[in-house]
Amino acid sequence: MKKATFLLLTLTFFISCKPTQERKTGYFTSVKMDTILKDKISIRPITVSADKVWYAADKNRVGYQSLLNASKMERILNKDSIKMEFRSIAQTTNAIFILNVGNPALLYKFSKDLTSKKLVYEEHNEKVFYDSMQFWDDKEGIAIGDPIDDCFAMLITRDGGDNWTKVSCDKLPKMNDGEAAFAASNTNIIIKGNDTWLVSGGKKSRVFYSPDKGISWKVYETPIVQGEAMTGIFTADFYNDKIGFIAGGNYEKPNQNFQNKALTTDGGKTWKLVGENTGFGYASCIQFVPESNGNELVCIGASGLYYSKDKGTTWSQLSSDNSFYTIRFIDRQTAIAAGKKKIVKIKFLSN
Repeated sequence: MKKATFLLLTLTFFISCKPTQERKTGYFTSVKMDTILKDKISIRPITVSADKVWYAADKNRVGYQSLLNASKMERILNKDSIKMEFRSIAQTTNAIFILNVGNPALLYKFSKDLTSKKLVYEEHNEKVFYDSMQFWDDKEGIAIGDPIDDCFAMLITRDGGDNWTKVSCDKLPKMNDGEAAFAASNTNIIIKGNDTWLVSGGKKSRVFYSPDKGISWKVYETPIVQGEAMTGIFTADFYNDKIGFIAGGNYEKPNQNFQNKALTTDGGKTWKLVGENTGFGYASCIQFVPESNGNELVCIGASGLYYSKDKGTTWSQLSSDNSFYTIRFIDRQTAIAAGKKKIVKIKFLSN
C-alpha cells in the first residue's frame, strides 16, 4: 500500500511539472512556397486537379505543369498574327477551355493533354472584352464579358463547349453606364450546383444571381466602394449556396482597406461590410478554405497573401509577396497561386 501511494505521488508530480502544451487550433499561421514554374509570363487564370495545374497567359500561351513530377507542356497559339492575352480558363472532365480578352474574342477547346485544339467561338467587335468563364457540368458552361450594349456580354454552351451562343440583352438584366467586370483572376463567375453568381464593378458594383444555370436572373446591391472606373468587386467566392464573400476595392488606391470586403449569409441577397480598415487593400482573388465551414478565407492582391479565420472580420498577413493574381485550393492545406513570372505551390501551416 505504501509503495503504491509513493508511485502515485511520483506520477502526479511528474505530470504536473511537464510544460503545458498549446492545443493545436488548425488555423493557419504561416506558409511554405515552392516555385513550380518560373518564366517571363503573366498568368491570371488557372484551373487545378490533383495532378496538374493548367494555365492560360499572355503572349498567346497556354500550358500545364504536373504537380507530381517535372513534366509540363506549353503551346503558343498563332492566328492571323493576333496578340492574345488569355484571362479565362475552365475545365470539364475531358477538355480545357481558354478565352482571351480584347478584339477579336477567341475561345478554344483543348484536350487535357493540350495536343489537340479547336476554335469554338469567335467574335469581332471593338468593345469586346471577356472576363471570366466557368462550367456547371460537362455539358453546360458560361462566359461573361464587359457590356457591348446594356448588359453583360454572355456566352452559353449546352453541348460540352463545342458550340457557344451569345445571350440576347432582352433576356438579361440591364447594366448601368460605366458598370462592367474586371478580368483580375477569373473569379467574376461563381457556381455551386445550379446556382450562379456574377459580380460587376466600376461606376456600379452589384451581384447578379441565377438559380437555373443562366436562364433567369436577379440583381442585388452591394456596399463595396463604387462610382469610379477602377472601383468595385474584382473577385468573389461562395462556400455553399448561402455563404459568400466579395472583395476588391480601388485599383488606383491599392492600400485602401475599407469598403473592399463584404459577406453574405443569405445567398447574395444582402451583403455586410467586414474587416473595415484592417487587412488587405486592393484584392485580386478571394477563396474560401476547404473544410472550414465557411469561416476561413484566403486573399491575394496588392498587399500580399492574407488569411482570415472568422469570416473576414480579422486578417493576418502570411506573405508580403504581391506578385500573385490568382489562387486555387487543391485541399485544405495546399493551394496553387500564379501571377507575375511564376506559379507556386503553397503549403498552409498551422500551430
